[in-house]
Amino acid sequence: MTSIMTNAAAMAALQTLRSIDSNLEMAQRRVSSGYRVETAADNAGYWSIATTMRSDNAALSTVSDALGLGAATVDTAYTALDNVIDVMSTIKAKLVAASEPGVDKEKINEEMKQLKNQLISSAQSASFSGENWLYNTTAGALGIKQVVSSFVRGADGSVKVTTLDFDTQTSVLIDTGDSSRGFLTKAIDADLLVMPTTGTPREYFLLDMGTPPAGAMEIKIDVNTTTEELGDMLSVIDDLLGQLTDSAATLGAITSRIEMQDSFVNNLMDVIDKGVGRLVDADLNEESTRLKALQTQQQLGIQALSIANSNAENILMLFK
Repeated sequence: MTSIMTNAAAMAALQTLRSIDSNLEMAQRRVSSGYRVETAADNAGYWSIATTMRSDNAALSTVSDALGLGAATVDTAYTALDNVIDVMSTIKAKLVAASEPGVDKEKINEEMKQLKNQLISSAQSASFSGENWLYNTTAGALGIKQVVSSFVRGADGSVKVTTLDFDTQTSVLIDTGDSSRGFLTKAIDADLLVMPTTGTPREYFLLDMGTPPAGAMEIKIDVNTTTEELGDMLSVIDDLLGQLTDSAATLGAITSRIEMQDSFVNNLMDVIDKGVGRLVDADLNEESTRLKALQTQQQLGIQALSIANSNAENILMLFK
């Protein structure tokens, strides 16, 4: 039935055109944004997962920055400690030279004074962003230092920040508050280093920072220094060198661990980005093809609507 009151063909064509326009708008939005799921309305589940993982990735990016800061702090301490080991080796050589007959011990002691000043300078300079793991001027011990290593989300949705811990007891060279806490300021009993032991303590320390260990002798020489005392000092310096070498090895291991963790965090961020992309990114090849098809359908829909509207005009021709 043909009616001038109700144009069923035009209504059908209009409905189809509206559907095409809606799909066309969606395809255009996906092509322009690059996302298949841009808002919660597109897919609430995928949008929620993507939003959470993007937030976690931002946290991991901060972790990567923190690892860089930690690596710089450790590298600074290691560099200074490596220099201290070199200076200590020179002091050891000076003590060996002082054991030779007829040598001027006063001049050697002057050289040792300058080497000691270099030790102090190296320890004081080992500071990065206010952190110095070799030189302590506080009343208490430096304690455990932490480097942020990762951001972890548990299966139950809980989150936590994990850290790499470093005990500065293994690295402090100079402690002005308590000389026993610093490698270069503490007293070492030479009697325990020279066999056979006598049972009588013979304690020595290297640097006097204002609070020397009670009852201990500073490692310095003069014309009255005996061969036995030189032997004790040499044993103490050699023992200190071994302890400092162990400390440097520990710092080196921490550096290696930080580098491994930083590499892992960066790889993890890339994997998360790829995972989120699989959920929400649009396939531009597919979307561009769909866009072209919808544009063609839109043109055909407009023509169909135009034909449907022209039917009423044809009815008017019957009354002429």
